[in-house]
Amino acid sequence: MYKLQFKPFDKTPKYKQIVQSVITDIERGTLRKGDQLPSISELSAEYYLARDTVEKAYRELRERGFCTSVQGKGYYVQAPDNNKIKILLVFNKLSSYKKIVYYAFLQALGERATVDLQIHHYSASIFQEIMEKNMGKYNYYVVMPHFTQDLDKADYKSILNAIPTDELVLLDKELPELKQQPLTVYQDFDKDIFTALEGTNDLLEKYHRMVLVLPSVGNNYPVEIAWGFRTFCINYNKEFSVKESAMNEVMEPGTAYVVVETTDLAELIKKVRQTHYLLGREIGILSFNSSTLKELLGITVITTDFEAMGRTAAELLLEKQRVKVKNPFYTIRRGSL
Repeated sequence: MYKLQFKPFDKTPKYKQIVQSVITDIERGTLRKGDQLPSISELSAEYYLARDTVEKAYRELRERGFCTSVQGKGYYVQAPDNNKIKILLVFNKLSSYKKIVYYAFLQALGERATVDLQIHHYSASIFQEIMEKNMGKYNYYVVMPHFTQDLDKADYKSILNAIPTDELVLLDKELPELKQQPLTVYQDFDKDIFTALEGTNDLLEKYHRMVLVLPSVGNNYPVEIAWGFRTFCINYNKEFSVKESAMNEVMEPGTAYVVVETTDLAELIKKVRQTHYLLGREIGILSFNSSTLKELLGITVITTDFEAMGRTAAELLLEKQRVKVKNPFYTIRRGSL
């Protein structure tokens, strides 16, 4: 028998809950045109409801065109089929790079799906609110599970575990600790940066010292970036340090910088230009993520393929595959290293 999304202790009138449950499942494609709904007697018995309550709900559904009744047979879904998949996309933040993921995801889905976007701002409690309001309303929930705030107020892993595995898609980060593994397209942050640095070791050989400029306050960058950086420096006998900002940095020849924020990149370039050192010889700079400005300035970058992340997630979702895929990560060599 059809299962209602029904909460006995919810303040919403019970007949309204029945109406909303049926409409939501029609929109999701769970109920299709011609499907028979439970009889008034069946719903009354299953959910301990008064017959008048169920009759009122079915009357409203009929008046709004979502169901029809056939005398002696029962109630049937009347609304036209909507074959589009409904997807809720929940990002940790909205940035220029997240927009690339978003538009690649939409383009790969084409006309086969409708997508709603919400932002949790790294907050587990905001994520919980989003999911409580939207559970059961979508075919798929595509989540970037980067959380650093309100971890004492909400257990995001429990929330993710409550989503049916076949309906959950993880983007950008894997969570092997979940009970079951959903479709995942992820970055392996520590291994990615280690491999990228190792791949540019021919350029890094002339630098004996390396500095990672990685802001922590208010930026929520994965700590794994620092792990991969440290591992490379230790393995290749480099002096190294991790700093919050480039503001107070004093240029020393033989130093290569790995920089995440564009503001710190601009500060380093300014400081190099105030000396007689040559960028790419005495001082090296390697930046995260590409942009037109970095291309024009000749800055070597390491980056994940944001377009591939969105496209791959959409394609695998449409194919109903439940696999883990590591997103491509690569280096673009220019003159700054």
